[in-house]
Amino acid sequence: MADFVVRYKGGLRCRVAHPDNGAVLVMDASRELGGRGEHFSPSDLLSVSLGGCVLSIMAMAGRVAGLELAGATATVTKEMGHAPRRIAGMSVTVRVPGAFDGTQRRRLEAAAKACPVHAVLGIDAPITIIWED
Repeated sequence: MADFVVRYKGGLRCRVAHPDNGAVLVMDASRELGGRGEHFSPSDLLSVSLGGCVLSIMAMAGRVAGLELAGATATVTKEMGHAPRRIAGMSVTVRVPGAFDGTQRRRLEAAAKACPVHAVLGIDAPITIIWED
């Protein structure tokens, strides 16, 4: 299990460095919410995570079946709700170049639905918030 330490930098901006490889990610609130909007917002990143997860899991299933998915895309559409502000819905449009028979397509579709990000978004997953002094 990885612990990600997200640091608030002020100006509605947060930064996190990956604990294993040092990769840095910066998040901004959108301009409409008073942020700079220079980087992905946290809800944008959730959408991006869903698309990347779907493609990665499909590629793993494809590799086992001898299918190459290079060039595949996942277009994630995020719908925001208000009162309370939240992600009200997301849809993922997957495009995979090449021709696949029915069995191959079902395998890839099942893999997409098995993405762990998709799974947690589809259930009432517990999220614990612990306050430390």
